[in-house]
This record gives sequence, structure tokens and C-alpha cells, in this order.
Amino acid sequence: MIVESNAALQPYNTFGIVAKARTLVRVRAAADVHAVLAHPEFGDEPKFVLGGGSNIVLTGDVKAVVLKVEVPGRRVLEDGPRGTVIEFGAGENWHEAVAWSIEQGFGGLENLALIPGTVGASPVQNIGAYGLELQDRFESLDAVDLMTGREFTLDASQCAFGYRDSVFKHSPARDSDFGLAGRAVILRVRFRLPKPWKPVLGYLDLQRRMTESGIQHPDARQIYDWVCAIRSAKLPDPRVIGNAGSFFKNPTVTPEQCQDIIARDPGIVHYPMPDGTVKLAAGWLIDACGWKGKSVGQAGVYEKQALVLVNRGGATGGEVVTLARAIQTSVYERFGIRLEPEPVVV
Repeated sequence: MIVESNAALQPYNTFGIVAKARTLVRVRAAADVHAVLAHPEFGDEPKFVLGGGSNIVLTGDVKAVVLKVEVPGRRVLEDGPRGTVIEFGAGENWHEAVAWSIEQGFGGLENLALIPGTVGASPVQNIGAYGLELQDRFESLDAVDLMTGREFTLDASQCAFGYRDSVFKHSPARDSDFGLAGRAVILRVRFRLPKPWKPVLGYLDLQRRMTESGIQHPDARQIYDWVCAIRSAKLPDPRVIGNAGSFFKNPTVTPEQCQDIIARDPGIVHYPMPDGTVKLAAGWLIDACGWKGKSVGQAGVYEKQALVLVNRGGATGGEVVTLARAIQTSVYERFGIRLEPEPVVV
């Protein structure tokens, strides 16, 4: 077990916010978690699980024991007619895991390329992009319960996936409820990639790429390349300018609510959903309120994509939160819609 005191967290959050952890433990195996739980000093302390830091806003130093998940591993568990099952350690970089699967000749994760963060964090958020969600490829995961020390495995139904949601984002309302927010350290995640492979091309930007290139039957590698190009053109690289990707969830409304908004703002970007609701583009709502390029202190709204908040240099977590709340207020006042942030404020 590797333990660090007063550890700098700026390298471990993609916003690049300056903060420290009183105690940071590098978790590379289940044994490290068990060692923390049995430790005479750390065992009873609150714990904070940290993956790639791509979905958090730090508003100060972290007093809880930070468990920095760095579990490695990439392997093929099954490759048969029903599909291919691959397993990654929770500490593996998500994009590198996607690239590795493509290099091994296994399609299925290509639409999720270039999403920041680690593999272990991917089921927590049920990450999704370009017509695909993690739950569409999820097989199972292994984790450790921080309350009991018990190791357990969850399948897709037990993860209770929803739109950018899972059991890992909810606390139990009663002792009998199943909620794992702040309670689990994910160690390994497995994905089932379908056979025969079929492209997911319903997203408008991918259809445009098909038209522009003249490639009507792209393979997994081609879609991977397109997704990387599209994301790179729209979203800032966290290594260059601090950000946490899409800051707000795309809200869903009833068809009647959507028609009411269309009557006032005909250009609103919206997508009918299978359950009958309508998803609205949060970036469009924010842009319509005039926020693109605006700043609060050193926290700003990205010039190329209003859904992304950025660190213009030295931003504090407080500035990011203040900017986010101002955006929420203006969107609610104009459209009557409450935007829900994706990142966790710590």
C-alpha cells in the first residue's frame, strides 16, 4: 500500500484546480483496499474514490482519505460466436482501453472514443456518446464494499443504469435499499462486444462524415477515427485547457413542453426518445442564453461548445460552481428548465 501525505491533486483532476489531499492511497489491487480498511488510522476515516478526475470539481482540500484507483490490466476473457468479452483494470485510461480493443480487432466501443477518465469510472456515470451508452456493452464488474470489506460482482441489471446514472450515484434511503454512492471501489470492468458487429451511425455528425467521405459502410476503425476527429474539433483537450467535458446533462421534457419551447424558439435542437420524451441539447440552451465565451473569474464557457466549462488559468472550484449556477439560473428563467450538472462537486 503506497500512502502519500498532503498530496497535490491538481495533476489528478482534469479541470486542473489546485487542491491537496490530506492522505492519498494508491489502489492497485483489492489488497490495498483491505489494507486501508484495516489500518488503525485510516480505517474509520471517510473515503473518497478518485479515478481519472474527469468528473469532479474540487472546491478545497480533501480531508477524506483519497483512494486513487490505479488497478491495471487488459485481457480477452471470451471470444466466441455470442461475442467477445474483454476485461480492463479500473485504473486503465478509458480512451486507451477503447483504442486497444480496436487494435485487437474487436469493434463495439468505438463510439465512446476520447471520453476522458478511467475504465472504473465509466459505469458510475454510464458514459455515452454518438448514439451509444456504456450499458449497451456492459457485462459485469468487480468491486469492494468500503463499509464491509466484502468483494462483490454486479451485472448490468444490478448497476441500475440510467441516463448518466447508476447505483453508484445513489445513497440508500433505507437500510434495506441498494445504493452504493461513496461506498464502493470498482476494481475490474468487463464488456461484451457483439457478434456480428454492427455500426452505430444514428448520430448526425457521423452521418455527415459518411456523406462527406463517401464511405457508406465504415468499419469500427473508421468510426473510431471519425469520433476522435469530431470530439477533437468540438471539445478542448484537458491537457491544454482544463475542463471536465460536458458539464450539464441534456434535459428531457414531455412532447408538450418541447412544442411550447419550439413555439418561442423554433431553432432549438431536440431529439425524440424511445420512451416518448424529448431530449433537448443543453449546449444549445446555454448558447441561446448568451453564455458562450463568457467567464466568471478564471472559469469560462468554451468558445466552441457552450456545454463545456473551462479553466482559463488558475480558476478555483468556487468560480466554476458560481459560473455553473449562473448558467442554471438564466436557462431556467428563459426556458423553465433546470439543468443538472454532470460533475461531482467535492
